[in-house]
Formats: sequence, C-alpha cells, structure tokens
Amino acid sequence: MYPKQIANNALPQCDVFEENRYTKEENKLLKETHKILDPNIQVAATCVRVPVLNGHSESIHIQTKKPLTEDLVINILENAPGIKLHYGLNGEDYPTAATDANGDYLVHVGRLRKDLWSNNRMNMWVVADNLLKGAALNSIQIAELIFE
Repeated sequence: MYPKQIANNALPQCDVFEENRYTKEENKLLKETHKILDPNIQVAATCVRVPVLNGHSESIHIQTKKPLTEDLVINILENAPGIKLHYGLNGEDYPTAATDANGDYLVHVGRLRKDLWSNNRMNMWVVADNLLKGAALNSIQIAELIFE
C-alpha cells in the first residue's frame, strides 16, 4: 500500500520516514556507502518510487578533491569492469532501465556531463537491473575497482 497514488506517478518516498526526515532507504544508502567506501563521503539522496517492473535509476553528482576532465572520467568508465558507458556528443545517448539494463548484469552510465559551476564535479545518469546487479555483487565490484 502506498501513501499516495502510484499508478502513472512518481513518489519521493521509498520506505518509512525516519526521525531525520529521510526515508529508511535513503539512510540505508548513506550507511552502506560509508561502510563500503569511506565514512567521510558525503551522500545526499532522495529515493523515488516509480511504477516499473524492475530496475534502479539514479541521477548521480560526484565531487572530487582535484579537477576532473571529461576525458579522464570517460577513460575510467570505459575501462571499468561491469560498466557500459553510453556517450554521445549531444547527451542523447543515455540508458534506461527498461531498454538497456533489463536482464543485464552491467551498470549502464549515460548523460555524463561536467558540472556547470565547478571543475571538480560531474553529473551522470546510472541504471541497472536490481534483480541481477544486487547490492552484494555491486559492492564487491566497486571495492575491487577502487583498491586496484
């Protein structure tokens, strides 16, 4: 049961709201990121329930200590195991959970673009089949990539 109409809608609520006004799912995302990667990583998320059969989609904003170049990020993503980069010059080549990630073990990344206000931030759209690319498999692969 959803608190509001789910059909033909998107709800910015996955699970119950907790004392800090974030949902249980949003707090879990923060805790898992800190546990797996680094307790100092700053994460702010709004989890949205969308009526699809399966698939997770995320709009991700990253910030690094040093300036980033688009070429560097493209090179990292193209050579990362388990990731498929969808990259078109005008940004129209982006993946969707239904058409690209469904039934696939890969994490699909698209809409890669530099932040408008800072040279050490990038934005991207990421989708995956949550039934195949679960948290455990994904966590292991992320850790392997980071600590290579």
